[in-house]
Amino acid sequence: MNIPENLKYTKDHEWIKVDGDEAYVGITDYAQNELGDVVFVEIETEGESLDKEEVFGTVEAVKTVSDIFMPISGEVMEVNSKLEDSPEIVNKDPYGEGWLIKVKISDKSELDDLLEASKYKELTE
Repeated sequence: MNIPENLKYTKDHEWIKVDGDEAYVGITDYAQNELGDVVFVEIETEGESLDKEEVFGTVEAVKTVSDIFMPISGEVMEVNSKLEDSPEIVNKDPYGEGWLIKVKISDKSELDDLLEASKYKELTE
């Protein structure tokens, strides 16, 4: 399983890649594998400020629908528009083209509560 070292992770299987005061958020390789083939991604929170661990959308797979949670507090600045026509990108490239949202970070200290790659790996074993 792919767990990039340069990202932070949640116990709910989201990843976050920080770039200054902004960050990209997606679901992990483990999560997409557990869900199976992703057929729809619904995110209607663009422009909203959400708290850490609040639901920002759902990922629908063939067998199930799963909530996706904010790893940190912030404003949802952008939703990955490619997912509207090609939700399967989440399965093919969860850490790259399959990102879900771009967030303006409200409180950088919340990043300290997230898991490093090694700790996330322990969680998924």
